[in-house]
Amino acid sequence: MKIGILALQGGFELHAQMLAILGVDTVYVRKPDQLVSCHGLIIPGGESTTLMKLMREGGLFESISDFAADKPVFGTCAGLIMLAMDSINDNLVTLNLIDLSVERNAYGRQIDSFIDSVEIRINGAIDSFEGVFIRAPKIVAVGEGIDILGTHSDDVVLAENDQVFVATFHPELTNDVRIHQYFVGKIRKSR
Repeated sequence: MKIGILALQGGFELHAQMLAILGVDTVYVRKPDQLVSCHGLIIPGGESTTLMKLMREGGLFESISDFAADKPVFGTCAGLIMLAMDSINDNLVTLNLIDLSVERNAYGRQIDSFIDSVEIRINGAIDSFEGVFIRAPKIVAVGEGIDILGTHSDDVVLAENDQVFVATFHPELTNDVRIHQYFVGKIRKSR
Protein backbone atom coordinates (compact mmCIF):
# COMPACT_ATOMS: atom_id res chain seq x y z
CA MET A 1 0.00 0.00 0.00
CA LYS A 2 1.16 3.52 -0.80
CA ILE A 3 -0.46 6.72 0.42
CA GLY A 4 0.07 10.02 -1.34
CA ILE A 5 0.46 13.22 0.64
CA LEU A 6 -0.27 16.49 -1.13
CA ALA A 7 3.05 18.31 -0.73
CA LEU A 8 2.43 21.79 -2.08
CA GLN A 9 2.35 23.63 1.24
CA GLY A 10 1.64 22.91 4.90
CA GLY A 11 2.57 20.10 7.28
CA PHE A 12 2.92 17.23 4.83
CA GLU A 13 6.16 15.82 6.37
CA LEU A 14 4.45 15.19 9.71
CA HIS A 15 1.79 13.05 8.03
CA ALA A 16 4.58 11.02 6.39
CA GLN A 17 6.16 10.47 9.81
CA MET A 18 2.87 9.18 11.23
CA LEU A 19 2.46 6.77 8.31
CA ALA A 20 6.09 5.61 8.65
CA ILE A 21 5.33 4.61 12.25
CA LEU A 22 2.51 2.48 10.84
CA GLY A 23 4.85 0.95 8.24
CA VAL A 24 3.06 2.56 5.29
CA ASP A 25 4.94 3.80 2.21
CA THR A 26 4.25 7.39 1.13
CA VAL A 27 4.81 9.57 -1.90
CA TYR A 28 4.80 13.36 -1.89
CA VAL A 29 2.28 14.42 -4.52
CA ARG A 30 3.11 17.58 -6.44
CA LYS A 31 1.93 16.54 -9.92
CA PRO A 32 -1.17 14.66 -11.13
CA ASP A 33 0.75 11.65 -12.47
CA GLN A 34 2.09 10.94 -8.96
CA LEU A 35 -1.43 9.95 -7.89
CA VAL A 36 -1.39 6.88 -10.16
CA SER A 37 0.59 4.71 -7.73
CA CYS A 38 -1.40 5.81 -4.65
CA HIS A 39 -4.13 3.88 -2.84
CA GLY A 40 -5.17 6.90 -0.76
CA LEU A 41 -4.35 10.59 -0.39
CA ILE A 42 -3.86 12.99 2.52
CA ILE A 43 -4.46 16.71 2.05
CA PRO A 44 -2.69 18.40 4.97
CA GLY A 45 -3.32 21.62 6.80
CA GLY A 46 -1.84 24.85 5.52
CA GLU A 47 -3.39 27.97 4.08
CA SER A 48 -6.52 26.99 2.14
CA THR A 49 -6.44 29.84 -0.41
CA THR A 50 -2.80 29.14 -1.23
CA LEU A 51 -3.38 25.39 -1.42
CA MET A 52 -6.29 25.84 -3.80
CA LYS A 53 -4.29 28.21 -6.03
CA LEU A 54 -1.35 25.77 -6.19
CA MET A 55 -3.67 22.80 -6.85
CA ARG A 56 -5.30 24.61 -9.77
CA GLU A 57 -1.99 25.80 -11.24
CA GLY A 58 -0.53 22.29 -11.03
CA GLY A 59 -3.56 20.52 -12.55
CA LEU A 60 -4.28 18.72 -9.28
CA PHE A 61 -7.80 20.08 -8.66
CA GLU A 62 -9.46 17.85 -11.27
CA SER A 63 -7.03 14.98 -10.69
CA ILE A 64 -7.83 14.81 -6.96
CA SER A 65 -11.54 14.98 -7.70
CA ASP A 66 -11.20 12.03 -10.12
CA PHE A 67 -8.94 10.14 -7.68
CA ALA A 68 -11.53 10.45 -4.88
CA ALA A 69 -14.19 8.76 -7.01
CA ASP A 70 -12.81 5.36 -5.99
CA LYS A 71 -9.95 5.95 -3.54
CA PRO A 72 -10.06 7.39 0.01
CA VAL A 73 -8.90 10.92 0.78
CA PHE A 74 -8.15 12.34 4.25
CA GLY A 75 -8.11 16.10 4.84
CA THR A 76 -6.96 17.87 8.00
CA CYS A 77 -7.73 21.52 8.77
CA ALA A 78 -7.20 23.31 5.42
CA GLY A 79 -7.44 19.89 3.75
CA LEU A 80 -10.96 19.62 5.19
CA ILE A 81 -11.83 23.02 3.71
CA MET A 82 -10.57 21.84 0.28
CA LEU A 83 -12.79 18.73 0.44
CA ALA A 84 -15.97 20.30 1.87
CA MET A 85 -19.02 21.18 -0.18
CA ASP A 86 -19.09 24.77 1.01
CA SER A 87 -16.81 27.28 2.72
CA ILE A 88 -19.34 29.77 4.06
CA ASN A 89 -17.18 32.76 4.92
CA ASP A 90 -15.35 33.18 1.62
CA ASN A 91 -15.86 32.48 -2.06
CA LEU A 92 -13.38 29.60 -2.25
CA VAL A 93 -14.33 26.99 -4.84
CA THR A 94 -13.77 23.63 -3.14
CA LEU A 95 -13.49 20.04 -4.38
CA ASN A 96 -17.04 19.39 -3.13
CA LEU A 97 -16.30 15.78 -2.08
CA ILE A 98 -18.01 15.66 1.32
CA ASP A 99 -21.39 17.18 2.23
CA LEU A 100 -20.17 19.57 4.91
CA SER A 101 -20.26 23.33 5.22
CA VAL A 102 -17.27 24.84 7.00
CA GLU A 103 -16.25 28.20 8.37
CA ARG A 104 -12.56 29.07 7.96
CA ASN A 105 -10.59 30.25 11.02
CA ALA A 106 -13.76 29.83 13.11
CA TYR A 107 -11.99 29.67 16.45
CA GLY A 108 -10.02 32.86 15.85
CA ARG A 109 -6.57 33.90 14.79
CA GLN A 110 -3.24 32.11 15.30
CA ILE A 111 -3.03 33.42 18.87
CA ASP A 112 -6.37 31.73 19.63
CA SER A 113 -5.08 28.26 18.70
CA PHE A 114 -5.51 25.63 21.41
CA ILE A 115 -5.12 21.99 22.44
CA ASP A 116 -8.02 20.17 24.08
CA SER A 117 -9.44 16.69 24.38
CA VAL A 118 -11.88 15.58 21.68
CA GLU A 119 -14.18 12.58 21.85
CA ILE A 120 -13.65 10.14 19.01
CA ARG A 121 -15.79 7.17 17.98
CA ILE A 122 -13.76 4.95 15.68
CA ASN A 123 -13.63 1.19 15.22
CA GLY A 124 -16.55 0.69 17.60
CA ALA A 125 -14.89 2.41 20.55
CA ILE A 126 -15.44 5.79 22.22
CA ASP A 127 -12.25 7.40 23.46
CA SER A 128 -10.50 10.72 23.84
CA PHE A 129 -7.85 12.17 21.53
CA GLU A 130 -5.63 15.24 21.88
CA GLY A 131 -7.03 17.78 19.44
CA VAL A 132 -4.56 20.42 18.21
CA PHE A 133 -6.60 23.30 16.76
CA ILE A 134 -4.54 25.87 14.82
CA ARG A 135 -6.65 28.55 13.09
CA ALA A 136 -9.06 25.66 12.74
CA PRO A 137 -12.16 25.54 10.60
CA LYS A 138 -15.51 24.68 12.14
CA ILE A 139 -18.00 22.30 10.58
CA VAL A 140 -21.23 24.31 10.68
CA ALA A 141 -23.56 21.99 8.73
CA VAL A 142 -23.56 18.24 8.11
CA GLY A 143 -25.36 16.84 5.07
CA GLU A 144 -26.62 13.45 3.97
CA GLY A 145 -24.49 10.34 4.26
CA ILE A 146 -22.03 11.77 6.78
CA ASP A 147 -20.86 9.76 9.79
CA ILE A 148 -19.79 11.89 12.75
CA LEU A 149 -16.72 10.30 14.32
CA GLY A 150 -15.52 13.00 16.70
CA THR A 151 -16.74 16.00 18.66
CA HIS A 152 -15.34 18.81 20.78
CA SER A 153 -18.02 20.30 23.01
CA ASP A 154 -20.95 20.51 20.58
CA ASP A 155 -18.79 20.87 17.46
CA VAL A 156 -18.23 18.10 14.92
CA VAL A 157 -14.45 17.76 14.48
CA LEU A 158 -14.05 14.36 12.77
CA ALA A 159 -16.34 13.00 10.05
CA GLU A 160 -16.49 10.81 6.97
CA ASN A 161 -18.50 9.62 4.02
CA ASP A 162 -17.72 6.53 1.94
CA GLN A 163 -14.53 7.91 0.39
CA VAL A 164 -13.59 11.05 2.34
CA PHE A 165 -12.37 11.37 5.94
CA VAL A 166 -11.83 14.81 7.54
CA ALA A 167 -10.59 16.41 10.76
CA THR A 168 -10.78 20.06 11.80
CA PHE A 169 -7.73 19.52 14.01
CA HIS A 170 -4.15 18.27 13.41
CA PRO A 171 -3.67 14.63 14.50
CA GLU A 172 -0.22 14.67 12.88
CA LEU A 173 0.95 17.09 15.62
CA THR A 174 0.49 14.43 18.31
CA ASN A 175 2.25 11.14 19.07
CA ASP A 176 -1.03 9.25 18.68
CA VAL A 177 -1.37 7.29 15.41
CA ARG A 178 -5.01 6.15 15.87
CA ILE A 179 -6.51 8.66 13.42
CA HIS A 180 -3.97 7.80 10.71
CA GLN A 181 -4.41 4.11 11.49
CA TYR A 182 -8.16 4.50 10.95
CA PHE A 183 -7.49 6.09 7.54
CA VAL A 184 -5.16 3.22 6.59
CA GLY A 185 -7.98 0.83 7.54
CA LYS A 186 -10.41 2.82 5.38
CA ILE A 187 -8.06 2.36 2.42
CA ARG A 188 -7.73 -1.39 3.08
CA LYS A 189 -11.54 -1.76 3.14
CA SER A 190 -11.87 0.13 -0.15
CA ARG A 191 -9.40 -2.07 -2.06
